[in-house]
Amino acid sequence: MPMDFALFYEIPVPRPWGPESDHVAYKNTIEQAVHGEAAGFSSFWTVEHHFLDEYSHCSAPDALYGAIAARTSTLRIGHGVRLLPYPYNHPVRAAEAAAVVDLVSDGRLEFGTGRSSTRAELEGFGANPNLTRAQWEEGLRIVVDAWTSDTFEADGPTWKVPPRRLHPKPLQQPHPPLWVASTNPDSHVLAGELGLGLLSFTIGVPPEELSERIKLFRDGQTRAIPIGKFVNPRAATFTMVHCAETDEQAFEEAAESFEWYVRTALWHIGTVAEWQAGKPLGTYDYAQMISELDLTLLTFEYLQESGACIVGGPERCLEVARRYDAADCDLLLCLVNPYKIPHESVMRSISLLGEHVIPELRG
Repeated sequence: MPMDFALFYEIPVPRPWGPESDHVAYKNTIEQAVHGEAAGFSSFWTVEHHFLDEYSHCSAPDALYGAIAARTSTLRIGHGVRLLPYPYNHPVRAAEAAAVVDLVSDGRLEFGTGRSSTRAELEGFGANPNLTRAQWEEGLRIVVDAWTSDTFEADGPTWKVPPRRLHPKPLQQPHPPLWVASTNPDSHVLAGELGLGLLSFTIGVPPEELSERIKLFRDGQTRAIPIGKFVNPRAATFTMVHCAETDEQAFEEAAESFEWYVRTALWHIGTVAEWQAGKPLGTYDYAQMISELDLTLLTFEYLQESGACIVGGPERCLEVARRYDAADCDLLLCLVNPYKIPHESVMRSISLLGEHVIPELRG
């Protein structure tokens, strides 16, 4: 099966900040999305993050999706992800907002969901880390019911809604494809068992290790009792990607940003263990292991030599991308600007990937 390529964004805004910093970051993102559609990328995805200085200023993605939908025609648009635990987003509001994106994009929405994994966000919103997995599942079931039933209601431990009709409903029937973010092996299994598409956000992991995690997802699918109205069988994985005319140029342009991103991302996840010190971590037990990592070992040299990122000239990028394809990845989420790669360099990277890499793997 061919492997599709997606643009993926955190929308970083490096310091020093000026009055136009966020404006420029968003305008560049929109321009890159439009260029990506022309270059052959099949979809565009962003995170939903809050309070993460420099790392991600993407806190209201559905508004951005409307702007991109208006400027594109084939590019699918993905939540990577919409946060569903209490009190991030009431599931009814999440269902309404997503339905509007699906309508204005003529049915191009991919609905990925998740539960959050940083202290800044969990503590900032007053979320209970012991409840987020159950609340995520409860919220997603409400979203599906609201989309697919004439009248729905909810009477769960987190959300209670008397009988109501949701307006508007999404265009895609019975509903947009459902995905879930997965960061540890157990959640890869859960994604398969619930019939959800896999968004494997495994940071700093080479494709051969990813292959083992996708096998867990595929095994879970054999027991699938879908939370939606159909099984989404696709496995997506995320990696940092930068292409230039030569390996040397790509390394020079990407090194600082790739190294900064992977260390910062893992540091944010590890803060959950620090925050909950002395308490059971439950489904965030992986945060303890991450908090104990020596992040200085995650050098650019390690990332590029192991294949934990895709960086280089077109030939080298294609060679590493083939390893992700061999790992049974259906959709490669390409983080094309992890930190401060210049807009012009990102645009050139998108062009080179579209010319030399995507056609070889999409068939």
